[in-house]
Amino acid sequence: MNTRAKESVAEYPRPPAIERVDRHIRAIVSGRVIAETRRPIRVLETHHPPVYYIPPEDVAMQFLVPSPHRSFCEYKGEANYYTLIVDAEQRTNVAWYYPHPSPGYEELANHVAFYAWALDEATVDEEEVTPQPGHFYGGWITSEVEGPFKGEPGTAGW
Repeated sequence: MNTRAKESVAEYPRPPAIERVDRHIRAIVSGRVIAETRRPIRVLETHHPPVYYIPPEDVAMQFLVPSPHRSFCEYKGEANYYTLIVDAEQRTNVAWYYPHPSPGYEELANHVAFYAWALDEATVDEEEVTPQPGHFYGGWITSEVEGPFKGEPGTAGW
């Protein structure tokens, strides 16, 4: 049972805050552990559940292939993406990272974040997460975070 205090995403800051946390993060696909760490960086942004960035040395990089896809965050900078290939299965643009983050976000450099919706299993401290609504967003919802969350119906203008 989760004994952590509830957090309202409405109270998270904008611009986003980053914090190193002692949480057990796992990403699993086809029975394989793609990423596992106890030292993620957590990004908190108003109306978004936390996004967990995993140190690259805690990611099974042999399953990730660089993608030509890019996106831009006004705070963190340009993100590069990975396609995941496990056995014969390919999942496109399921993880991202910032090779050269903007000032204030340098700690995120090359740490990998995964879309929970693209994984077979995503956990925080053994709790299965719910993906943030909308495939554009990468937050991981656990029982300790309370919405409403950006990506839900009616939140497009937030």
